[in-house]
Amino acid sequence: MIVLGPGDPAATSTKRPARAACVDRVHGVTHGERRGARSWLALLGFGLAVAAVAAVGGLGVSGTAAEYQSLVTPPWAPPSWLFGPVWTVLYIMIAVAGWVAWRRAGWTAGLTWYVVQLVLNAAWTPLFFGAGWYVAALVDIVALWFALSVTVALFWRTSRLAALLLVPYWAWVAYATALTAAIVALN
Repeated sequence: MIVLGPGDPAATSTKRPARAACVDRVHGVTHGERRGARSWLALLGFGLAVAAVAAVGGLGVSGTAAEYQSLVTPPWAPPSWLFGPVWTVLYIMIAVAGWVAWRRAGWTAGLTWYVVQLVLNAAWTPLFFGAGWYVAALVDIVALWFALSVTVALFWRTSRLAALLLVPYWAWVAYATALTAAIVALN
């Protein structure tokens, strides 16, 4: 009779126990397996939410390019024509990131922070260009950068792809924060 002890390699399994699947109790779907029409409708929902943020940012704010050009800006400020293309790409990535995170784990704290940063994002343009409240816009964008940082960290735990999709946005917001601070100081 051979007895295997705890130090014997044959007694130690290299396999990890399988993780229990996290099941959405409402829909009976295992997280990470959200597929089909419901998943595509969710992508549409994330796209519409981000489009709403972009629309709110643009509502009632006309002549932003002229106002931007009238400001004293630092030498490293981008030309006004660059903002549209950059934000278009970023908004697509933001929508896909939210969808990927939701698809992987359902509604999590990361998605709650995702919504917070979207609200702060929507507020910046009306504060800065609509009202001309540059200091309030600076406070808003600092809060946005913080909320986005938390979102990226929480998404990293759920879906690295979702977190990585937000990194260019996070970098742009960091740059925009510095630009906003410079404009507050110069004007």
